[in-house]
Amino acid sequence: MKIIKYFFEFISIISLFCIFKIIGLKNASNLGSVLGKIIGPFFRSKDIIKQNIKIGLGDIDKKKEEETVIKMWSNIGRTFSEYVFLNKFKPKYNRIKMIGLEHLDEIKKNNEPVVFVSGHFANFELMAMRLYDEGIKLAAIYRPLNNKFLNPIMEYLRKKYICPNQIKKGKAGLKELLDKCNNNYSIALMIDQRVSEGIKVDLFNKPTFTTTIPAQLALRYKYKIIPIDIERLNGSNFQMSINNPINFNDLENNKKNIEIITIKLNKILEKMISKNPGQWIWSHSKWK
Repeated sequence: MKIIKYFFEFISIISLFCIFKIIGLKNASNLGSVLGKIIGPFFRSKDIIKQNIKIGLGDIDKKKEEETVIKMWSNIGRTFSEYVFLNKFKPKYNRIKMIGLEHLDEIKKNNEPVVFVSGHFANFELMAMRLYDEGIKLAAIYRPLNNKFLNPIMEYLRKKYICPNQIKKGKAGLKELLDKCNNNYSIALMIDQRVSEGIKVDLFNKPTFTTTIPAQLALRYKYKIIPIDIERLNGSNFQMSINNPINFNDLENNKKNIEIITIKLNKILEKMISKNPGQWIWSHSKWK
């Protein structure tokens, strides 16, 4: 049954991609926003979303809760529509306002690899794309889609337009990740998804399985960690903030310090989520 479901899902998405391509980026993004708000709620549990928002934002009033959910679906729809226009987000189009480029200049000047971390904000695919376009020697960690028909297309788009060095999340990509680190590649990844191979630390005062990859790389390879915040300003225009590098060179490589670093990164993630709650994906079973 899953194969049939995935096939029809694949046909539907490819059909929408064709429509988006015909009507152009601006119209496609607006249409994606509408579709996200209409169709999105049918594919995710409303109860999980509400529970997650309560954990993250507390007991907010009904109006703010509904506004957050609507903005979330709108952003997801816009991001979905933008996959067929990834080439339109290259530097020459000036769609991404960059803050903190001096940190990238320092990395390139010193030939110093780092770990870039962020979450699923705004159009999250743009982080690795822009870092690579700015001349960073980069590899990006990604999670393959469950849909076996659609995944090859998404991998093609990521490798062609975002970053050619794509590493599968989890044990499958571990050897490649280590090879890249041994060859002085910087690593980009999202740290907000629930993972099975991580450790349980608090996010908004509730424990959740969290990746320890940034902490392990910081301690093993002495990588600095650079948090990146991405914000959708309007339509398909964005602001990407490259924050100050965090140095953990004074810490020994042990389980306690892995936990300390992971907790610190979750605190940073909390601030990013709280700043623009309508641009984060609340529909995942993050605190399951």
